Amino acid sequence: MSRAADRSGASPDPERSGSGGGEDRARPPAPEQAAPAPAADPDPEGDALKESEAPERTAEPGTPAAAEAVAADASAYQDRWLRAEAELQNFRRRSAKELEEARRYAEEAVMLDLIGLLDDLERGIDAARAAGAAESWLQGIELVAARMRDSLARRGVEPIDPMGQPFDPGQHEALLEVPAPEGMRPGDVAQVILKGYRRGGRPLRPARVVVARVPGESDD
Repeated sequence: MSRAADRSGASPDPERSGSGGGEDRARPPAPEQAAPAPAADPDPEGDALKESEAPERTAEPGTPAAAEAVAADASAYQDRWLRAEAELQNFRRRSAKELEEARRYAEEAVMLDLIGLLDDLERGIDAARAAGAAESWLQGIELVAARMRDSLARRGVEPIDPMGQPFDPGQHEALLEVPAPEGMRPGDVAQVILKGYRRGGRPLRPARVVVARVPGESDD
């Protein structure tokens, strides 16, 4: 029995040896767990945008505040409509003016070409008359020139013949100055080099002229 007792005393209890009180006293205390950090906002700007896009709280329908809000919105919409209408009217007037100017410039370009042809025809008539051409032939050419003048007159184009009139820089183009002939005042048109034309009071082509000056003055 003593051997059995010795054997029983010699073999330690595995549960006591592995998880006994001594080992519990030797184990250090477990560290305290830190509180979890708050999750970072993945998109702070998105949240701010959502807050700004959130519909505004309107006043309760049927209250004086709601009526004032409706009146304010109606006034704002009316102001916007008036501004848009004014801009549209200005755009229409601007477009009509630009269209009229473009049409007038196109017509005047054609008229200037016709005036250039008329100048050539008149010079040809003068040269043919000086050369002693047949009168019947000259009459036919003059008839063509007259029809061209009538065509220009129907479109409001009239010639400028400033011979003997005071020089007007708005209607005339001075090519040179000459001493004033007898009986002509200085500053008057002494000779017309090229006849001018105007349309509606506005010069279409200024007349090219020679202007009389005070006798004795230098060309400088």
